[in-house]
Amino acid sequence: MENHRNSNGTSILKIESHSSSISEFDGLDLAQLLLKPKPAGAMERQRSFDERSLSELSVSGNNLRRVDSYENLYSPGGGMRSGMDTPASSAGGRGLFEPHPMVAEAWEALRRSLVHFRGQPVGTIAAYDHASEEVLNYDQVFVRDFVPSALAFLMNGEHDIVKHFLLKTVHLQGWEKKVDRFKLGEGVMPASFKVLHDPIRKKDTLVADFGESAIGRVAPVDSGFWWIILLRAYTKSTGDLSLSETPECQKGMRLVLSLCLSEGFDTFPTLLCADGCSMIDRRMGVYGYPIEIQALFFMALRCALAMLKHDAEGKEFIERIVKRLHALSYHMRSYFWLDFQQLNDIYRYKTEEYSHTAVNKFNVIPDSIPDWVFDFMPTRGGYFIGNVSPARMDFRWFTLGNCIAILSSLATPEQSSAIMDLIESRWEELVGEMPIKIAYPAIEGHEWRIETGCDPKNTRWSYHNGGSWPVLLWLLTAACIKTGRPQIARRAIELAEGRLLKDSWPEYYDGKLGRYVGKQARKFQTWSIAGYLVAKMMLEDPSHLGMISLEEDKAMKPVMKRSASWNC
Repeated sequence: MENHRNSNGTSILKIESHSSSISEFDGLDLAQLLLKPKPAGAMERQRSFDERSLSELSVSGNNLRRVDSYENLYSPGGGMRSGMDTPASSAGGRGLFEPHPMVAEAWEALRRSLVHFRGQPVGTIAAYDHASEEVLNYDQVFVRDFVPSALAFLMNGEHDIVKHFLLKTVHLQGWEKKVDRFKLGEGVMPASFKVLHDPIRKKDTLVADFGESAIGRVAPVDSGFWWIILLRAYTKSTGDLSLSETPECQKGMRLVLSLCLSEGFDTFPTLLCADGCSMIDRRMGVYGYPIEIQALFFMALRCALAMLKHDAEGKEFIERIVKRLHALSYHMRSYFWLDFQQLNDIYRYKTEEYSHTAVNKFNVIPDSIPDWVFDFMPTRGGYFIGNVSPARMDFRWFTLGNCIAILSSLATPEQSSAIMDLIESRWEELVGEMPIKIAYPAIEGHEWRIETGCDPKNTRWSYHNGGSWPVLLWLLTAACIKTGRPQIARRAIELAEGRLLKDSWPEYYDGKLGRYVGKQARKFQTWSIAGYLVAKMMLEDPSHLGMISLEEDKAMKPVMKRSASWNC
């Protein structure tokens, strides 16, 4: 590995290619790989920050080794660009496009939200809304909220902020975590933390929340996954392996993995979760196996697979990850996927089937299919539904889960295209006048009372219950670029630019079309600001996609027996 500098002084890495090609392992049977004896000798880890894919894990003698591959990213110019030479964008967004006047305003607002601990920036607060009567926890640094801020700083070449955040949160992970008299798992990452400044003693103190102070007292399942994903994004952006290879970060990943890879009573490879454990942090009927958590789980496993060392402790987790990814990808692609033909098949399901020959494996009653789905489902297109569990399928659309499915390659290329087809076909319902619905459709009436517990904040077409969230713009844009549909992202960004600054960067919008500023939405919501900046910079320079996107792993591609409506 050689270190060179380009004309503007930016350090770039030149990685020598190996004689082995990934194409040699395209037909590798993962089941055969898993039956191979465990490596007896020490395993050499190739120092590259490309993904370690399942198809790259091949057996040579008794040693497990890596074959490096390179990610090629879509470029609007028609060519392919490598995600490895990600350049830093300037603060003003200068480059291929004339910067929108909002960009400078957004950067100024983002920098106002910075939080410092002992002189170092360690994150951004959730909202800088001084007009709000209640501060609640919006003055804290949330792990999930900081992700778009971190990506904006990485794309702008400001890496230290992200590095400090990653180290502080993994330090907090090691704290003892109790709710009342019950102790949480060692690997739980904080939902948020706050810096307390003592001006008299001139001392800064960190106070973390692991769910013991949260509304509903639910621990965040997604924080650990976002932390791993962000660690990989930092590594991809900087080319610096030293942070991910520190004992602290290696242990942090292993602790998260030990929680979610533990064996128990569950017969599914998906992760069983409580309501309120993710971005939808209130009761919304997403308990069980929510698509957001499963997609983040899948992506975090793949990111960890790339960064874990091949030492004695790391090897055990690598083997468990490989097995889980194979099972998880098959389960999600087969049972969570819905298109026109699959909907028709469920509509005709027989119930009370027994044995391995059952078609209706989860005993879903066809009469439980809501009426709206039949009109919502286009002939071309499809999506990952919100949840699948015994006798229950949640047919709602959830944006974050579907976008992460595309970025992590949980969705096959055909499924990714089908998701984009659905968004285009149902633009008014999912995007309307402000990108983009967190969930669709809203639940109301008796169902709302039961599912939300009469939550007054989650009334129909508001907040998590069908509200429109500008922060999701960056995820939509990333998914659009990866699938070669930048025009969709451009259209969505133009919609946002018509309102966001004028409305003072609200947290969310209400109404079927997202026309109204949310009834309890904070202004100057940091991730609304950062989400816009990331979307703009990514559209300007698609090579930025490399830090948040993973290419498809052919070893995890099952033979799809389901209908493929995208071929219609």
